[in-house]
Amino acid sequence: MTTDSETAAELGALRSLGTQVDLIALDAQAVRASIEVVSRLTAADLSKPTPCAGWTLHGLLAHMITQHYGFAAASRGEGDLSLWRLRPLGADPVADYRAAAEHVLASFAEDGVLDRTFPLPEFTRAFEFSGAEAVSFHFVDYVVHSWDVARTLGRTVHFDDDLLTAALSVAEIVPGGPARVAPGAAFGPVITWSGDSTLDEILAILGRSPSWPE
Repeated sequence: MTTDSETAAELGALRSLGTQVDLIALDAQAVRASIEVVSRLTAADLSKPTPCAGWTLHGLLAHMITQHYGFAAASRGEGDLSLWRLRPLGADPVADYRAAAEHVLASFAEDGVLDRTFPLPEFTRAFEFSGAEAVSFHFVDYVVHSWDVARTLGRTVHFDDDLLTAALSVAEIVPGGPARVAPGAAFGPVITWSGDSTLDEILAILGRSPSWPE
């Protein structure tokens, strides 16, 4: 179980990271990578299983779209949980995804976003998060989700070394233990893995098998 002091230390590390790297720019790179891989899917791909346990690509894409709008709303100080309700896909899922991604990118690009506080009721109602904390959550999610979609489609996704170094710093701060097996957990338990790929290390830390679907 994560204690209050451990949580405070983890969040403090994320705030510190926000002073060392340009989280907004790195997040934008990750989101644009996700736009690129999503643009490759077809309607026939939506029923395929993904590295996200229990989700088809249809469900994963709806989740990704919902998260973009939820984080964008949080950046404006909007804390209504209904804003995080799963959004159904329309007739053109690729266009739906691009619109959601561009929406959050525009929201995060506004002046002073990292100085704001973000209500994230889907995570907790006990407190709000700093801009650096919230953007780091979104950032590492879309590094992983870009890989999820690419792997589902039998493709690869590339990130620059500086982005992966920052994403690894965030991944290493994500709490482990029982929280990883709780209903609705964002990430699964850490997977034992060896190698020299930083992306694969991030994936394993966050409960993804780099060799999925093996």
